[in-house]
Amino acid sequence: MARAIVLRQLSMAPRSRHQLHTKLRERGVSEEVAAGILDRYEEVQLIDDAEFARMYVRSRAQTRSLARSAIKRELAEKGITGELAEDALLQRTDEDERSAAEDLVRRKARALADPGDRASRDKQVRRLVAMLGRKGYAPSLAFSIVKDVLDQQE
Repeated sequence: MARAIVLRQLSMAPRSRHQLHTKLRERGVSEEVAAGILDRYEEVQLIDDAEFARMYVRSRAQTRSLARSAIKRELAEKGITGELAEDALLQRTDEDERSAAEDLVRRKARALADPGDRASRDKQVRRLVAMLGRKGYAPSLAFSIVKDVLDQQE
């Protein structure tokens, strides 16, 4: 039964060892059995937390334009911490992160109405900086990017 649970979970999407262990616990599988199955699946490389972390970083950076800090937080929720998370996050450089944020701000800024006055522009800046903040970008970087992009559009 425990093997079937793990294989079903892995067939739906890649999972970390922590996620699979949590699922087995939810289903009432004993710690001994769960550890044995997960250890065996790691041996045959059906479970590979390092590869999962690398794939997850690539995916979240491309599809959601998340900053490294947000991805690191999500990895921790999935049980990937420490050196594994740091190694996976090395794929994203500061330049990659800045470029992704600029592209995102450009796309969003196009959809916003042209600010007619100072108050409208300030409102746009606040909204765009807040959006980047929710995606894990540092406030100083977010403000700098928003200011640069809006200045280019004028």
